[in-house]
This record gives sequence, C-alpha cells and structure tokens, in this order.
Amino acid sequence: MGSLRDGPSEMAHSTASSSRAPNAVEETFPLTQRSSAPANRPRISTSGSKRQKKSLNWLAKFRRAATLMAQPEKRIAKAPTVWRSIQAIVFASWLNVLLVFIPISWAINFTLPDHDTLIFVFTFLAIIPLAKLLAFATDELSLRVGQTLAGLLNATLGNAVELIVSVIALAKCQLTIVQSSLVGSILSNLLLVLGMCFFAGGLRFSEQGFGQSAVQLNSSLLTISVIAVLLPGAFHMALQGQPEYDELSTDYNILKTSHGVAIILLFIYASYLVFQLFSHKGLYDDDSGDMQQTKAYAGHNPFRLHRTRRNITDGETVHSPSSTHDREAATTLSPPADANPDVEPGTNSIASVETEALEQPLMNLAVCIWLLVVVTVLVAVTAEFLVDSIDGMTSSGLINKEFVGIILLPIVGNAAEHVTAVTVSVKDKLTLSLGVAVGSSIQIALFVIPFIVTLGWIMDKPLTLLFDPLESIVLFLSVLTVNYVVQDGKSNWLEGMILMCLYMILSVTFWYYPGTQGIFPNC
Repeated sequence: MGSLRDGPSEMAHSTASSSRAPNAVEETFPLTQRSSAPANRPRISTSGSKRQKKSLNWLAKFRRAATLMAQPEKRIAKAPTVWRSIQAIVFASWLNVLLVFIPISWAINFTLPDHDTLIFVFTFLAIIPLAKLLAFATDELSLRVGQTLAGLLNATLGNAVELIVSVIALAKCQLTIVQSSLVGSILSNLLLVLGMCFFAGGLRFSEQGFGQSAVQLNSSLLTISVIAVLLPGAFHMALQGQPEYDELSTDYNILKTSHGVAIILLFIYASYLVFQLFSHKGLYDDDSGDMQQTKAYAGHNPFRLHRTRRNITDGETVHSPSSTHDREAATTLSPPADANPDVEPGTNSIASVETEALEQPLMNLAVCIWLLVVVTVLVAVTAEFLVDSIDGMTSSGLINKEFVGIILLPIVGNAAEHVTAVTVSVKDKLTLSLGVAVGSSIQIALFVIPFIVTLGWIMDKPLTLLFDPLESIVLFLSVLTVNYVVQDGKSNWLEGMILMCLYMILSVTFWYYPGTQGIFPNC
C-alpha cells in the first residue's frame, strides 16, 4: 500500500500493475510527465533572452548613474521654512538694492517710450541684481544634487543672462548686438575679471599658484574657438578680388560653413563637459598634482591692505586655504592610530559621525525652483526692453553699437560673477576664480555662440561666425595674451594690471570704432 504522500494516483497505478501478466513489460508514466514535443516544433532561441539581459543591465547601470548624480556630496541639513527662505533671498547680496529699478524701468518703458537712453540705463541697472539672484538659486539647487549634476547645472545656467539677451536680440534681428555682446563677454571675463583677480590677490600674496594643466587645457579650448571665428573672415577675404567672385553666393557659403562649424563646436563642448565632470574631474581640484604653491611677501607687505596671518613667516610658502582647511579638518576629526584600538580600520566611530558637517541650505527646494522661474521671466522681460532701447540710444551718435555690445552689455550678466571671483581670489582660492573667469569664457565660446548660430539657423535668421574684423583680431590677441600670462601656473599683481590695462585700451578703441556692416544687414 502506498504511503499517504504518494496520493491516490500512485495507489491506483500499483493495483493495475499487479493484475497484469507476470511476463509483461511494465512501463510507468507519472501523471506529471509532459508529452513529447513534436519533431517539427521550433526551438526557442536564446539570442532574445541575451538581448533582454543586456538591456536590463544597461538600465540598471543607468539607474545607478542617475542615483549617484542625484545624490549630494554632503548630507543636507533640514531645509528652512518659506519665511526663512524669503529672508535669505532678500539678504543674499547688497546688489538686491538695485531691484528697485525693475518697476522703475518698466514704468518708464510704458509711460516714456521715446526716452531710450533713460530706459537703457534703468533696465541695465535692473538686470544686474537679477543675474546675482539667478546664480544664488543655481548654487542652492546644486547643493541637493551630486557633484556631476551640479557641474552641469552651473554650466547650463552660468551664462543664462547672456543667453537670454542674445536670444531676444536675435529674434529682433539685432545681429550686430548678438555678435558683439558675446565677444564682449569673453573679453570681459578674460581680461577684466581675470586681471582684477590677479591684481587683488597679488596685493596680499607675492605669488599665487593654480593648476597648470587645467589652465593650459582651457587655453587650448579658447584657441579652438578663436580659430572657428577667424576662419569665416579668412574665407571671405580670400575670395574678394577674384574674377569669379560672387558676393551673394559667397555670403551664403559662409552661412552654411558657420552652421557646420557651430555643430562641431557644440560637440567639443559636450566632450569638454565629459572630461571635466567625469573622466578627469580631479584635474580641476585644488589638490591636483601640478598645483603651484602660493608664496607670501618676503618681509613686509608693501601694500598693507590685509592683515598678515599669524602662521605666515617671512618668505614662508602658504598653501591654499581650502586645501589647508581640509587637512586640518582631517587631522582634527580623524583619531590617532592608537587612540581606540577596539575600532576596526575603515569603520566610522560615533564621534566622527557626530562631527560630520552638514550642508545647510539657505532655501527650501520649492522656493529655490520658484526663484529660478520668476527671475528668468523678469530677466527676459527686462532684457527685451533693454534691446529695444539700443537703436534709439545709438541713433543720436553719442555712443555706437560696438561699444554697447562689447563693453556695456557684458557688465549686465557678469557683474555678480566679477564680485565673486575677486572676493575669492583675495582668500587665495585662485582656482575658483579661474573657474569663474576662464570657465565662463569657454562656455560662451563653445556653447553660447554656436548655440545661438544654430538657433538662428532654426529661426531662419542669417547669423554667421563672420564677426567684425576688429572684434576677431582683438579676441585672438586677448586669448594669446592670457595664454602667455597663465602658462607658468603663477600670478602676481603686475600680470593682473597688464590684463586690466589691455581691457581699458580696448574700451577706448571701441568707443571711437564705428563698426562695419555685416554680410546680412537685413534678416
């Protein structure tokens, strides 16, 4: 008799087999056995399952990468309330005093539309604090994401004001203003901002060091952008005077060439982001291997603008405060090797966890996003009034469009960055200053300019890379000068003075330069 777990089927099978002839061949077929497959049934291919596994692995890697990008570097403390966030916005910078010019400029634009100079001045002053608030909101948003995503945010929103002004000017067919304002932004960052950083830091330190490899790489990228600007001009000059020269066909060939070069520049900028944020992000740190050391003045500081620190002796080499602070913090937080032998190496003690610093945000996430949206809208509306007033202001002949685009408009978007870069350079954080000045120039040269050219292609606006001849030459000479200044990885106050004086020379030149008419004056 079968056991209870064999079930009734096994017992019935046993009874049937016992009643058969003894010489019969017995074959048992359990009820769970599957019938044999037919011979012509197709076999299941494993290639589909392999492709599915690969897609699942790729999806898992993408999720892990997205999680790492969204995870902040430091733990975030509790977000402040809405009221505290609004207070942080109000007291973020002393430039917020200029916010009063926003309603004033709007009121003048609607009540006194013929006073273009007055409208330009007040809209000019109104956009400066908006650019600062936009940078403030971007920094607060970057605290809540990983280092890579924070870098992408800063790269995208770092020149948002210049991008907005350029898009509005492009929509209104102000092609000369678009080109001159973008070239002026590069010149102001490379000469004025960088020169002020070198000069201000040189008043406190005899020599300031920075990463040589990263700066040389940035100089190479700027050189590539200058070549892209100079080639259409050479294209145009090479064909002039030829018997088969056709001006109209040459102009359209230059336009097509500009579109192709713009796509290549955007690809270079994407590669630069991958290099900076993924593959070689350690190259842009303060503790990179080729970081030059900062030196204090030997003996008495002749400028006496800042009190000398107590740990600086005559001729002593001073490291960057950021790296020094990190080393001191590591020494303070990490216990000695024999302090607690019961704690295994590689584990965090309770004291180290408690002393871990939290990143304190100044705004909560909702207020931060709303600030970005509101400021962007305010910048767009105010910039439209600003662009509309340029023609009326320059028609009097007291000031020309070249000076407005090259000198005045870059101050609108870069004033807040100027203050930040100079402030941190005095604290011997010159790497951060270079990131603001040179990094912003790279963004404009490799991203904003080709993006605007591509956008003009989409909007059917004939914007080319054929800039004014004097603008192209000035841009080339400025990049060449900056390359010579930073090639040794050190700076002093005289180098800063040279860069600032060069910018003053350019300001005087463009004040009297009337400019030339582009190949497509009417779009």
